[in-house]
Amino acid sequence: MMVPLVLEDALSLELSSAEVFSGTPEAAALLLRDAVQLRAAQEGPVQVATAESLTGGDVGGAICTVPGASAYYRGGVISYAYEVKSQVLGVDAQLLAREGAVHPAVAVQMAVGAARVCGADYAVSTTGVAGPDSADGQPVGTVYIGVCSPSGSEVFERHYSGDRAQIRAAASADAIALLARAVRGGAGGVLKDELA
Repeated sequence: MMVPLVLEDALSLELSSAEVFSGTPEAAALLLRDAVQLRAAQEGPVQVATAESLTGGDVGGAICTVPGASAYYRGGVISYAYEVKSQVLGVDAQLLAREGAVHPAVAVQMAVGAARVCGADYAVSTTGVAGPDSADGQPVGTVYIGVCSPSGSEVFERHYSGDRAQIRAAASADAIALLARAVRGGAGGVLKDELA
């Protein structure tokens, strides 16, 4: 099990691109199961973890709807408060004070922290604004999804529409699909843009 220990420069991240997953969180969880099984068959056991802010545990909850998820899901951290992001996940406190929680570097650091805390090979994080009001100078619907893997980290910027529940559901589904994408990329050696 490889856990990344070095964080990328917090302010020089490039946003990655991939299509937005349009299915449910539960459908994305099935994609994750399939990706994990494929990679495990080729390279051995795979462990995943989550770090959530705006989704409040929905990502981990959806992953756990799949029978047998305990074989690959290590656990997660729900980190609404800045102190939890900083003290548990290791997010730079100065970055949080300067930029707020809705920032791409925060998403990456949350994912890296989840991998470290949970002892996972891959981790995904969500941070953003579900509404009803804007936060950290970002409009409602702005979400950053961080993905940490043995080969490095990626961050994705999303702008979802809808009410609070719809934004949280879309972010949860997309986060799981992006985690599956990273696991699949590890198995095939290439990160694919398509998610289904």
